[in-house]
Amino acid sequence: MSPHSAARIYRGTGRNLSLLAAQLKRGELVAVPTETVYGLAANAFDTSACRKIFRAKGRPTRDPLIVHFHDLKELDAIAVANPAALKLARAFWPGPLTIVLPKRKTIPAIVSAGLPSVAVRMPAHPLFRRLLKLTGRPLAAPSANVFGYVSPTTAEHVRHGLGRKIRSILDGGPAQIGLESTIVDLRDPMQPRLLRPGAVTRAELERVLGQVVPLAGATGKKSGNPRAALVAPGTMKRHYSPQTPVVLHETMPPRRAEDEAWLFVAKPAGTRAANVFWLDARGELGGAARTLFAQLRRLDRGGFRKIHVELPCGPGLAEAIVDRLRRAAAK
Repeated sequence: MSPHSAARIYRGTGRNLSLLAAQLKRGELVAVPTETVYGLAANAFDTSACRKIFRAKGRPTRDPLIVHFHDLKELDAIAVANPAALKLARAFWPGPLTIVLPKRKTIPAIVSAGLPSVAVRMPAHPLFRRLLKLTGRPLAAPSANVFGYVSPTTAEHVRHGLGRKIRSILDGGPAQIGLESTIVDLRDPMQPRLLRPGAVTRAELERVLGQVVPLAGATGKKSGNPRAALVAPGTMKRHYSPQTPVVLHETMPPRRAEDEAWLFVAKPAGTRAANVFWLDARGELGGAARTLFAQLRRLDRGGFRKIHVELPCGPGLAEAIVDRLRRAAAK
């Protein structure tokens, strides 16, 4: 790809899907829509193709990739499932849940950060599912953005960040959920761990598994080695971050600087200030999750000195939104 050319955005026609499937089979990268955020996909069985993902994103190789597949029958060629994993699969797939399991030898070390485990998911987005079926092999795909920056929820977000690094983007419209998938570690089914909250909530996981699922750090015990491989993606302390500093508040202060942006969960009553924004007019968490990353991107380009964000409260989806915001605000 020429360094001066921009990625092309493809509509989801049958002809375009066949074209993009052929590119993936040749070891090329394609940005794809999912119900969570847009991903940057490569053939999960192809080491050189997956290495291109890390180069395009500027992603460290200690941060593993999620492997996406079309049908549950394909899981056995990728990972070693257990009864607990199959319970979750039947309850939530296709959908926004990623499960960490022992991997098969078919998965290259580059995909799993050299670890004997792999993160797997069956996505729900209809265009991505059609592309997976046409490609005929699992696809490794992290978020389709420059590493560490705010995740993309539209095709234009992808082109803005990676347009000079990749060739093709499949446009599936705005992401329906807007936050990356929930990640649960089931390498030991007797000790499940929630590595990253998402739209599949902790309460839902616990209901299906019939046991407590504690929130845990991605690396478990602190090794003291910042270069140690992570068990799952999206679990670094600082991640999803705009360039403008983010400041979090449980309650917004009444006095607000005019050169700083103020982002509320719900539309505040009686304010018309040009620097006041909100995630969802009525404060509904589904709407807040859907617009979070788009708003952070918008405010990052707004010339503000800081971005102040109100934290939602409560369990469920609020836990996932708070997780992303705390990583966005981390030093």
